[in-house]
Parts: sequence; structure tokens; C-alpha cells
Amino acid sequence: LLEDPDYLGLRQRRLRGKEYVELIDEFVQAVMQRWPRAVLQFEDFSTDNALALLDRYRNHHLMFNDDIQGTAATALAGLYGALRVCNRSPSELKDLVFVVCGAGSAGMGVTDFLCTAMTSFGISEEEARGRFFIVDADGLITQNRPNLPSHVAKFARKEVDDEGMRLLDVVKKNKPRVLLGLTGVGGLFTSDVLEEFGRHHERPILFPMSNPTHKMECTAKEGQHACGGRAIFASGSPQADVKMPDGTIVASSQSNNMYVFPGLALGAKLVDAKMVSDGMLLAAAEAVPEMLSQKDLEEGRVYPSLDDIREISKKVASRVMKKCDSESLASIHPGSGLGSRLWAIRNLIHEGDETRLLKYIEMRMFQPKYEDIVYMPPGIME
Repeated sequence: LLEDPDYLGLRQRRLRGKEYVELIDEFVQAVMQRWPRAVLQFEDFSTDNALALLDRYRNHHLMFNDDIQGTAATALAGLYGALRVCNRSPSELKDLVFVVCGAGSAGMGVTDFLCTAMTSFGISEEEARGRFFIVDADGLITQNRPNLPSHVAKFARKEVDDEGMRLLDVVKKNKPRVLLGLTGVGGLFTSDVLEEFGRHHERPILFPMSNPTHKMECTAKEGQHACGGRAIFASGSPQADVKMPDGTIVASSQSNNMYVFPGLALGAKLVDAKMVSDGMLLAAAEAVPEMLSQKDLEEGRVYPSLDDIREISKKVASRVMKKCDSESLASIHPGSGLGSRLWAIRNLIHEGDETRLLKYIEMRMFQPKYEDIVYMPPGIME
């Protein structure tokens, strides 16, 4: 590639190892010195770097990784939405059994975050981890698998005789309520897998979250036809609602990180958060399904319409700000200038009614309205 005359990039090898980390450090330090109140969003970093950089910066910089944390929070929001569709409370998340396909940064980021959410409802971390079955290209991951990264090893199953078990057999044996796909392997959820998955629960929860469309583990049509139209479905790529043979229309939802990251970043920015905590991400995930209408729930949709993204983002920002304040992570100090503004925000946060806080957030949101560059008299080009 470097020798190709049409290659437009720098004709040098990519930095790796220590030099790579030093470059990212230099960039982060430069941004923080120039814009000390900026929120850093990491996007599209490779698996081997994404988790390492998140661990490196998250506890002392205002930053988040959208591929790991944004995807995880959006997935959790969808699961809370699925529980609402079933008229269940968020706390029942802790009772669900998951098969997660994909042990990369996205798959394990979602798994780890779901585990954190489950422990917030009173179960131990060990018990929460016991509700997950992680399947990669070599089958079910158990403690018999050599050379596992630490973030994967903690979810390895104790049933070592099941090492490498095929996805179909994992589903058949463990009867998961939730099947998550984060592999980027198109068609991984075959009809046999889907039919077996749909056999064990009245409303199975099916989330093939890979994108684009050709990398989806299954389509909405494939999933619903295999599950008899009973699946609660959300995907990483947009899918049309499915018309079943009897004429029934079954809803499809899209798991889009846009539901979370704009409101998350805005809320963190408005209170000058010291960091983006797991608590703030959990609060963002809990806020999204609150925006589901009764019509959405009746149709089986787990995410509200993106047409309402500004209202959704306001709600997410509000909950993030409140959680940040309750965790003492907001840089609010008495005095004049910035301190006085932040104290005023804190008063809004502590009001029982969110109305004034939401109004304040709306005032601070960017409005994409532009004046005409060229003036044209009335009547011309109308």
C-alpha cells in the first residue's frame, strides 16, 4: 500500500507500542492545555488499543470511548426498553441469561457494562458474571481456554468440558433470554440457532448489533420468522418492520449510539465533570427508555424515535448531570464567575421538577440555524 502511487497518506509505517502511546499522550495533553474543559470522545480505535487507552485516561480526564462505553450504554438502554415492552421493571435485568457472540472490545465492553448494571440491583459481581456465556470464533469460552486477556478471562465459564461448544449447542443447553451479536460476522445466527433460541421464551430478546447490514448476525426478517414473530428485536443497522405470513407487522428497532453520546457529553460538559463514571453511563442508559411512548411499547419498540433525538438528549444530559453531582464528580465551587454559574446549575439539579433544568440544557444546546450568505430581495428564488 505504501508503494501505491495513488496512496494519499504518509508513506511511513504506523506507530506501535511505546511510540504510539507517547503520541496519544502528547495529543491528549495538548488538547487539555488548549481546551481544559473539553470532553474527549475516542472513536474507531482498534481493539488492542481501545481498552488500553480507556483504562489509561478515564480516571483523570473527561473522556469516553464511544465504541466501548457508548455501545454498551446503548445496548443497556435497549434492554431496559425490552423490559418495559414486557411490562417488567429495570431491576429484572439481573435475572436475564445472556449469550454474547464476540469477545472483542465492543463485545466485552457491552458484557462488562451489563454486569455492572446487574450488580447495581443487588447481586454480586460473581453472580452477574455467571449469567453470561461468551462465544467467539472458537466457540464457548471457558477457563480451559489458554492465553485469555484479563477482561475476557473473568467471564470464562467454569464448565471446562464445554470449551469450544458451538453456538447452537450453547443456546440449546443454557436457554438464554437474550442473544447479543457483536462479531461483525454476517449470517452467524443461522435459522437453526434462531429457532432454538426462540423455543425457550415467550418474548426472546434478539440484538444483532454489528454493522453495516452485510455484517449483521441476522436480519430482522430472519429473526422474526425463526422466532414466530415473538422476538423483541434491535439491530446495529437499520431494519424495516417485518410483515409476518398472517399479515401481522412486527417492530424492528435500531441500536444507535446517538441515543447516548450527545446527551452524555453535553451533561458532563455542563457540570464540568472530572470524569465520565460508570454511574453516569448507567444514568444515561436508564434515561433513554423513559422517552418511549405508549404506542412504541405496544408495537414492541425498545428505542424511541430518532426524530425526537434533541428531547432524548436533553433527558440523558439531565440524568447525567444529576448522577455526576450525586457522585461528587462535578467541579462546582463557590465564588464568582464559573463557580457561581455551576452553583446555579446545582440548584436546578436539586429541584424536584426537571422542567427548569431541561430548559437550561436546551438553552445550551447547539442550534443548527444559519443565516443566508447572500441577500436576495423578496420575490426572488422563493
